[in-house]
Amino acid sequence: MADHTSIPGTRTPDTAPDTAVAQEGISRRTLLGTAGATGLVLGAAGGAAGYAAAPSEATPLTSLGAGQAMFHGKHQPGITEGLQARGHLIAFDLTAGAGRSEAAALLRRWSETAQRLMAGEAAKQDDTDVARDAGPSSLTVTFGFGHSFFARTGLEKQRPVSLDPLPDFSSDRLDKARSDGDLWVQIGADDALVSFHALRAIQKDAGSAARIRWQMNGFNRSPGATAHPMTARNLMGQIDGTRNPKPSESDFDKRIFVPASPSNDPEWMADGSYAVVRRIRMLLDDWEQLSVKAQEDVIGRRKSDGAPLSGGGETTEMDLEKTDAQGNLVVPIDAHARISRPDQNGGAAILRRPFSYHDGFDPDGVPDAGLLFVCWQADPLRGFVTLQRKLDRGDALSEFIRHESSGLFAVPGGAAEGEYVGQRLLEG
Repeated sequence: MADHTSIPGTRTPDTAPDTAVAQEGISRRTLLGTAGATGLVLGAAGGAAGYAAAPSEATPLTSLGAGQAMFHGKHQPGITEGLQARGHLIAFDLTAGAGRSEAAALLRRWSETAQRLMAGEAAKQDDTDVARDAGPSSLTVTFGFGHSFFARTGLEKQRPVSLDPLPDFSSDRLDKARSDGDLWVQIGADDALVSFHALRAIQKDAGSAARIRWQMNGFNRSPGATAHPMTARNLMGQIDGTRNPKPSESDFDKRIFVPASPSNDPEWMADGSYAVVRRIRMLLDDWEQLSVKAQEDVIGRRKSDGAPLSGGGETTEMDLEKTDAQGNLVVPIDAHARISRPDQNGGAAILRRPFSYHDGFDPDGVPDAGLLFVCWQADPLRGFVTLQRKLDRGDALSEFIRHESSGLFAVPGGAAEGEYVGQRLLEG
């Protein structure tokens, strides 16, 4: 969990005026046209009777549901957008006998479904109606290819060198059944039903071409839950993401996206990125036994506001040389925030876009909870691998986390109008 700034684009919803009454049979398209400007009322003569928890007054729709990300573009959605309240990560393996043509047909189906759902429309076939009453809710659907995909489709010569397997790290306790995969899909939205609707549609579209290898569910704080936009907190209670690179920075694209040219990557990866996906379990029982001061020393930042222990506010530059009255470094030498700084790692930087997760409790009552870590970079060797190797050699946080699954995926650039994601690879 490297120390980077919050993802830009955090949304704060505006409450919409309550001006419209829902009518029987209202279309989803009509609803989307009024989202952010109208509310829905359960009429006393309609279906409201019998709903003990129904509000006495209508709760208006807000801009939260009306938010819409674009499917077509230079880059795929779900990379630079703000953190979403709900997410699903799912990996598939192609079935026996499925090859390049089946994969192309699948990506074509998936792309069409993603485009429709991100626009707030129903799936083309067999829509489940789960999200009928909702707006797009900033839904994003992102697709990537794993290392094994290329051998299964006869495209080994098009496999990027950057997709070579990640090295082993000392904190790894990896479950191979929940790692890697031929295909990877990331789904995120600001509404749980909208994200589940997309998950179900993607699974159904896979048909006989691919089967689920693993699937994970995550969450973040809902936009608008705080008085003002702020960096997210993780399940350790720490502000997490302070030094994330910003699109406004001059070298952002160079660090995060594969250039069109010159590049060591194949042409089909132009404007794409590499996603490292890690399920990182937080050993919360151990962590919560520490005093706040001890927790802050592990991270190198104040728990209350994310400011560096050397002083200032959250975004104040950390003074790595500052000492206390006894001559000890104020930011401990093994503090997570110190070790993960780009200027301590040859400029290595990643764009973090994670979800928290909680999958219940072990038989002895230990919470199975932590971070679905997703980070983006133009070159995983210079990004994640460089940082993780440094963390592996002495990060104080390592004692309180465990990496339990892992994957690396090549995420091609966005699809142009009339194209599907991965078309340049599969039809090139």
